[in-house]
Amino acid sequence: MSAPRFERLAVLGLGLLGGSVAWAVRKRRVAGEVVGCGRRGESLRRAQAEGLVDRVAVDPAAAVEGADLVVLATPVGAMAGLLRAAAPGLRPGALVTDVGSVKAPLAETLPGLLPPRVAYVGSHPMAGSHERGAEHARPDLFVGAVCIVAETVGAPPGAVERVEGFWRSLGARTVRRDPAAHDREVAWMSHVPHAVAFAFARALGEAPEGARELAGPGFRDFTRIARSDPELWAEILIANGKAVAGPIARVAERLAELARTLEAGDADTAVRLLGEARASLDRADDISPDPGAKTRKSGRKAREETENNA
Repeated sequence: MSAPRFERLAVLGLGLLGGSVAWAVRKRRVAGEVVGCGRRGESLRRAQAEGLVDRVAVDPAAAVEGADLVVLATPVGAMAGLLRAAAPGLRPGALVTDVGSVKAPLAETLPGLLPPRVAYVGSHPMAGSHERGAEHARPDLFVGAVCIVAETVGAPPGAVERVEGFWRSLGARTVRRDPAAHDREVAWMSHVPHAVAFAFARALGEAPEGARELAGPGFRDFTRIARSDPELWAEILIANGKAVAGPIARVAERLAELARTLEAGDADTAVRLLGEARASLDRADDISPDPGAKTRKSGRKAREETENNA
């Protein structure tokens, strides 16, 4: 069995992501010891009893004492205060990362809260669920997921590579982005889809009475992420508001164009618009690690060949 990559890992915040990080690290022996930190003693004791962590602490400074890697796994808005509380316990040479879905504000704030010889490298695993809490944690949550590692200005040599190695050891595929580019791209790939799903779910109040009885798999697939925590997602969307506003406007323009086309009964234009939409997803599939992409493409190819041979 290979030696652990880190001697001690501290996870500050044992929700879905933090609990999954801790559990995955223990299961894969990525660290010799995993310490969990949170606000509620009962939740911490349950996490320890269920094997997610080796040891727990309520005090952030006590939790990070002796840790060579610290993972901030709280909502983005709580990270600065949490790191400020943890800073007195950080040892020289420690490395701090996070799981926040907005990177530029953290890159501007967190490094200034660190003691000397402690480095921060931001990261964002594109994994999760609309569920919250350690009871929904999974040790395989990051297997096959993309994790963006921020190209952090001023990080010491090797710090970014160590964070990349950490996420790869949990089964993730890493890519690098500078914080501002991350926020622009994640706006399209995660934040706007959530915003659109929330908007549609809110509009359901105007649906005909009894319409919900007819909901099928397509409805459930589309609206699942609108069941995510409203406070958490309001914070994320506001934190990345400048990057999100433009894509939301583009989506609104496309919806308005489609609405005009349908109202006019213009079938040719409708086919063109929907075809352009599918082609856009096909281009995304070409670079996506999603195994379903190959299945979808091979299925379409088989249908096309059948049609051509008919």
